[in-house]
Amino acid sequence: MDSGRGSLGKESKETLVADKKDGIGACGWILVSLSFLFVLITFPFSIWLCLKIVKEYERAVVFRLGRIVSKRAKGPGLILVLPCTDVFTRVDLRTVTSNIPLQEILTKDSVTTQVDGVVYYKIHSAICSVANVTDVHLATSLLAQTTLRNVLGTQSLSQILSGREEIAHNIQSILDNATGKWGIQVARVEIKDVRIPMEMQRAMAAEAEATRDARAQIIAAEGERNASEALKQASMVLVESPSALQLRYLQTLTTLATEKNSTIVFPLPMNMLQGF
Repeated sequence: MDSGRGSLGKESKETLVADKKDGIGACGWILVSLSFLFVLITFPFSIWLCLKIVKEYERAVVFRLGRIVSKRAKGPGLILVLPCTDVFTRVDLRTVTSNIPLQEILTKDSVTTQVDGVVYYKIHSAICSVANVTDVHLATSLLAQTTLRNVLGTQSLSQILSGREEIAHNIQSILDNATGKWGIQVARVEIKDVRIPMEMQRAMAAEAEATRDARAQIIAAEGERNASEALKQASMVLVESPSALQLRYLQTLTTLATEKNSTIVFPLPMNMLQGF
């Protein structure tokens, strides 16, 4: 169903240029007949002026006395153009890469940034691209610059830095809708670089550093609290069993003796001196 709608949309765009069924008139047919007669008289020399080769990736829009012949583009291959009455224009159907120059933009949160990008598009209707706009490539490039400025002007700096893909998709949709009547299909839009002032970079770096320091202090405080709770539980165990404190003391002395040679003063328990 969607493919049917797409093909229907393309057909309507193809016939957007000239919906009238009027021909070239009697005078026009006389001129065409004279041109064809001139080709026959000067044959075979004139054949080299009439035959034109259109490449596989090109289409030719032929105007006969100012009107598009058969309301569709011709090619690829060999086409016949009558001298004096026919004029044709070649249209390249390959994908075009257009750079968006660096644009200075004031964001929603009043931050001045410089943004550039690239647009990938191609012509799907040769007739619309010739008859509906003067210079289709220049018009698409200027519209891409204006759309980039308008869309990014409604976003904050954090949204621009974190949502490049969403913003690029939004710009692509706007461009595709606007350039459809020109026979243009926008394939992709990419934001290449976002430049911010050096003062703002320092402020953002200071903010990030302060955030990391605050997080480190919170983690250290949580560690101290956990350690204090563990020491409290250990002290409660030692209070319940006095001999456990002596065993812990002996274990600590053993650990110290294995690391380096040292003199250890071993205190005697007070209950051993009560007999004296």
